[in-house]
Amino acid sequence: MITNRFVVGLKLFKLQCRKAVVSKIGLLTPFFKYGNAKRILFITEANPIAQTQIFPFLFYDQALSKQPLALRELPLDRFKSNNHPYQGHLDIIFLQTWFDYTNDEMSALIASIKQKWPQAKLVYADWFANTDLRYAEVLDKHIDAYLKKTIVKDFNQYLRPTLGHTLLTDYYNRLFFLEDNEFNFKIPESFQEKIFIGSSFVFADYLLKRFLLPFPENENRSIDIHARLAISGTPWYQGMRQQCFDKVQNCASKNKLVSQDRVSNDVFLEELLDSKICFSPFGYGEVCWRDFEGMCTGSLVFKQDMSHAICSPDIFIPYETYIPLAYDLSDFDEKLDYYLTNPAERTRIARNAFQRIHSYFINDEFLQDMRPFLESLDL
Repeated sequence: MITNRFVVGLKLFKLQCRKAVVSKIGLLTPFFKYGNAKRILFITEANPIAQTQIFPFLFYDQALSKQPLALRELPLDRFKSNNHPYQGHLDIIFLQTWFDYTNDEMSALIASIKQKWPQAKLVYADWFANTDLRYAEVLDKHIDAYLKKTIVKDFNQYLRPTLGHTLLTDYYNRLFFLEDNEFNFKIPESFQEKIFIGSSFVFADYLLKRFLLPFPENENRSIDIHARLAISGTPWYQGMRQQCFDKVQNCASKNKLVSQDRVSNDVFLEELLDSKICFSPFGYGEVCWRDFEGMCTGSLVFKQDMSHAICSPDIFIPYETYIPLAYDLSDFDEKLDYYLTNPAERTRIARNAFQRIHSYFINDEFLQDMRPFLESLDL
């Protein structure tokens, strides 16, 4: 159980040092020649979102299995240049890539991995913001498991064509009458059973440490709505975010609003500690950093309805851990007025959200949730 914050802090420090040694110095630790530990190699992207997907495996390391394990991380660019010490036998490989690979590029990458380590089990670790399964067809015959941080609850939704890559692009392209390419990714029948839900932003070190603290009580929060929103982006994203920005600006005359400019992450979190409501709209995917930042600071999260999605931990329980909004925000004003004038109910839901994630860490629920995935890899 994660109960001792000092021990957690020490472990986080060691992992940060390990990450710096790999990413900044470029020093890769070989596997030891002797011993019977299973060798697990994480071929990773340096993106912070990608790192949160791999982080819990490195954090829990030996608790993942009763068998001894040896875990190493290899940046993808180092693998592609063959500049690494991992030439011998491997038992399991986790692979992350960027989301702009063509199918031919992905096939070539998989072939090079299989050629070098033909006996290793292969996990594709999809860290992407969006919920689509764009590489299902090209990966299906080559991987043993597909790890994803958010999927759509109704799998049939994956089988229909969409304007743009995802259900979000499809909805907002149609809402704003935008032109886009139509996609219909092929999902082999055998692929669904390979999908497992992994962790996401919650394992960012700065969030983990905050969720181990007591709930941040503050009855005198001075900011009514916190909504620092980026707007620029692809047409559907810009339309969606502009809609959100306009909605909160319409409330500015009677509420204290924070919505302009960028600030440092430390300032951002300090503002949320003083905020009653955190408006956390969709980004390029459904789940966002801001969801967890709002919850760890005791601010009540407002977000478009998440009932179509599955993530771990399950933090989107309507009116128990967050307030679901209609995609067109038609209910925003009514819900805003209600929760600003009902502080007890607002605090109850914010506390529930915090406690849900606090318990997730305290009870090592990651290990419980990932047991079927780990067993599929003989761990």
